[in-house]
Amino acid sequence: MDLKNHDDRALALELAETADVVVENFRPGVMDRLGLGYEDILKTNPGVVFCSISAFGDSPAAADLAGYDLLVQAVGGLMSITGTDESGPIKVGVALVDVLASLHAAVGVLAALRHRDATGEGQRVEVTLLQALLASLTNQATAYLGTGESPARIGNQHPSIAPYQTLRAADGEVALACGNDRQFQNLCRVLGLEGVGTSEEFGTNSARVVNRAALIEHIEEVTAELTASEVIDRLTGAGVPVGPVNDIAEAFATAAIYGLEPRIDITAGDRTVPQVTSPMRLSRTPVRYYLPPPRLPAAHGEEGPNA
Repeated sequence: MDLKNHDDRALALELAETADVVVENFRPGVMDRLGLGYEDILKTNPGVVFCSISAFGDSPAAADLAGYDLLVQAVGGLMSITGTDESGPIKVGVALVDVLASLHAAVGVLAALRHRDATGEGQRVEVTLLQALLASLTNQATAYLGTGESPARIGNQHPSIAPYQTLRAADGEVALACGNDRQFQNLCRVLGLEGVGTSEEFGTNSARVVNRAALIEHIEEVTAELTASEVIDRLTGAGVPVGPVNDIAEAFATAAIYGLEPRIDITAGDRTVPQVTSPMRLSRTPVRYYLPPPRLPAAHGEEGPNA
């Protein structure tokens, strides 16, 4: 619908009058100017849950600011802790902030619906991309709040656990997540590094973090002579969390091997569209897939690419 068109706007208002939930992500104030804001819909639908998603909120300092995922990754500090000193700030490979904000919005809407179930009252739910990102920085945010110092970029390393990063193998890299002393001792045993495991220099996680560079040098002297599969087999057999650095196709294949059924083909009419399955599994109300994404509209009288 074209919300600047009177008839389309009237249709949108009619739909909103009976809707359980309305979600919008215009800049703050746009829906009000269109006559489709929360107060407008509340007049005829007092139980509505009205969810607004914006980049930076509706304060005078922020209301007129446009925002996209890349911008908020930068403004929100995520790029400052992603990458290495050599690479400089790097964005995450997907529109992660959009996804995080959507998930927070969904949780907020569900909470508002539960409140409505109990009281009959609707309400407005507001989520910003910036605050969704800040809330999702988890240990990096709490490290800043606790010390007053901003974390730095450290590539694939963990700021407070070692060894917890990617490692070189003879034919690529593996990801190692050695989360406790027992796992570290098992790693040293199967890689023939017993002396490293018993050394005071690496005996505790705190010591390993301080001496991370020397530790990784010892480990990679062994792993660089083994294929990634050999490293994974040895460490997995010893109960050490490790895995390959997959591309997207390999990730789908791995999920299928684990029985997660990551792909579903949805058929409608004369076309079948592959889609990613939902990560949620519900025992009584399993996820259902009814329709694929709509066809793209034809341009200039030509058939659309999905026609």
